[in-house]
Amino acid sequence: MELKPDIIERIKLLDEKYQAMGQSLASYLDGLLYADYLTYWDYIHLDTLLSLQTPKTPIPDENIFIMYHQITELYFKLCLHEFDQLAEKENLHVRFFTDRVTRINRYFEALITSFDIMVDGMEPQQFLKFRMSLLPASGFQSGQYRKIEICSTSFKNLVAKDVRDTFSDDVVDGQIEKMYEHMYWKAGATELASGKKTLTLVQFEQKYSRDFIFLAKKFTTKNLWALYKSLPEKDQKNEKLILALRQLDVDVNINWPLSHYKSAVRYLQADPEDIAATGGTNWQKYLPPRFQKRIFYPQLWSADELNNWGKAWVKSVVFGAK
Repeated sequence: MELKPDIIERIKLLDEKYQAMGQSLASYLDGLLYADYLTYWDYIHLDTLLSLQTPKTPIPDENIFIMYHQITELYFKLCLHEFDQLAEKENLHVRFFTDRVTRINRYFEALITSFDIMVDGMEPQQFLKFRMSLLPASGFQSGQYRKIEICSTSFKNLVAKDVRDTFSDDVVDGQIEKMYEHMYWKAGATELASGKKTLTLVQFEQKYSRDFIFLAKKFTTKNLWALYKSLPEKDQKNEKLILALRQLDVDVNINWPLSHYKSAVRYLQADPEDIAATGGTNWQKYLPPRFQKRIFYPQLWSADELNNWGKAWVKSVVFGAK
């Protein structure tokens, strides 16, 4: 059978490609000839993926808990993939910037709208039983979530609000390390009675502190706010980009933590001294945005919006106000 001209042209192009690399096209064609057809389950490693749930108890709802957290971490990985694209993009332009931030928002919105799985999708009695077998582990220990925060904003904005203003806006030698000692989330993992670091926090810092500090230094000029300020002044006024950044701020710093707050209220609302099911984290003060005032882009919000950060969500979702 005579080969069609378009097939011959493709073979010539492939031959040029492999010759340029000192490779033999014939060898690669042999590999293609002998290789099996790709299947969906092999491509996404489905069997491996479905084998990664290893409950610690025989309680059925623990499987839901495990799988939802695994799904969450995959979405976080998608977000970090977008941050890397933005950081590595040469000649960054407003459309690319807006599109990637919109993707991140889409991932977070999928997580937020699905979080009812965690709020109403498990029986409280089952949750309180299997959760105690998981101590001192906690969702607080999601390193990818902290990396999303670091990539999103100036590192100073992640410092606890009571000491935030003691640091300058310009990052000087050693300042990242000093700011890291005052990360807002550290106060959320202290023992309620003694004020000492929980084992949850100690484990977390041992595993991730170096990574966080390295990333913070790397993204000093590549976090979203720094990239936004590097755009031409006219692009900084782009309405779609501003709306996308504001949505990211709301999703990461209000909607996501308060979704967790709603879940914690359902399952853990009791004397905080009696319930250790979050690894001992002080979730009552750690999760509500009004306590931390963690805001990625304060320059993009009005004074009134900053003063009332997170209150509208609490009124509408927690208390049912309209």
